[in-house]
Amino acid sequence: MSNRGGALYVVKCLRQEGFTALFAGGCVRDMLLGRRANDYDVATDAVPEEIIGLFRRTLKIGAKFGVVMVLRDGKQIEVATFRAEGGYADGRHPKTVKFTTAKEDALRRDFTINGMFYDPMGREVLDFVGGREDLKRRMIRTIGTAHERFGEDYLRMLRAVRFAVRLDFEIERKTWEAIRELAGKIVHISAERIAAELEGILTHPNRKRGTQLLCQSGLAIHIFSTMTDDEMIEGVEVIWRLGKRIDWPMALAGWFAAMNMKKALATAEMLKLSGMATKHLRFLLDKRGVLLDGDMSLAELKMLAATPYFWDLYDFQAAIQKARGESLAALAKIKKRVMALKGKNLCPKPLLDGNELIVLGAVPGPMVGRLGREMYVAQLAEEISTAAQAKAWVESWIKKHITDEQ
Repeated sequence: MSNRGGALYVVKCLRQEGFTALFAGGCVRDMLLGRRANDYDVATDAVPEEIIGLFRRTLKIGAKFGVVMVLRDGKQIEVATFRAEGGYADGRHPKTVKFTTAKEDALRRDFTINGMFYDPMGREVLDFVGGREDLKRRMIRTIGTAHERFGEDYLRMLRAVRFAVRLDFEIERKTWEAIRELAGKIVHISAERIAAELEGILTHPNRKRGTQLLCQSGLAIHIFSTMTDDEMIEGVEVIWRLGKRIDWPMALAGWFAAMNMKKALATAEMLKLSGMATKHLRFLLDKRGVLLDGDMSLAELKMLAATPYFWDLYDFQAAIQKARGESLAALAKIKKRVMALKGKNLCPKPLLDGNELIVLGAVPGPMVGRLGREMYVAQLAEEISTAAQAKAWVESWIKKHITDEQ
């Protein structure tokens, strides 16, 4: 069952019991724009207890705010009771929730383009907030007073930027002025929620527009408060020059391109990156400049090329060079050398193990580790390729180093 199919099933069930039930929010916007919707939410006049009683499998996660998740054929359909909210003390959670009508429910939503409903049975759009007109104008506008809407949830300022980027819409003048005035309030929002919106902005192909809006609004200055102006300027230049499709660590590497490792990772930690994303980011920042040595050793090149992030590093370094107006010649040479390695095993099993090194005369302890590493470099450099060659190489190495130590 598709997401739309699941939502339609919920609407039909609620209608059969005499309730009003409509598609709500982003799915209506995307339908009117001719875009494929990822999620279909349902809004209804049924209260949570009635929704829970009607469907066999539900989750009561947001029931006190009028939200129930209905589980159907592996899909989760968000079903929300029409409601009005009031008294936002923490810039996110309402102090009071009152179940109400579709019109009042629309008036408490964030932007006009997200405040419409759709009756899939009667095939009718219900628009109480001027959303259809703003879609035609390609405009992001808050419902009601911008200061009030943002005061209810300061994350909405970042959401306005993300929608402007994703849809390539303009932000309405009063909405934009309110964002600029309230930008400093974004620090009251949790890092996880900020990171989720930033990821949508900075990984989008239209991220150039996104970075401009983040900087011009003042949001970037408050979110990345430890960045200097020069670091931010170069970061913007680099991220503009990354590929069309990038992931979150790559986007952050571009944004942090001019920052030192310690400072960049501290900022990344603030954004609560996953361990895997942090590892990816650390690799890109740590290896900045390495690929500018077009004549690096074959062993070093193989070890780099064998990493899962090699081509990200290549694209990252290329973006840095372009942003700085510097040559790509060394990178072109590296690329040619890597392409010539196609078909070769870039991380083969060592020709000899530690026990074999000891049998050949290596002293147990640090010497075995050092010898093993140097032998493996020789193997990657294609100086040795068989066990017999490796034994001869090791014997020579041991003889030399024992003599040197004596």
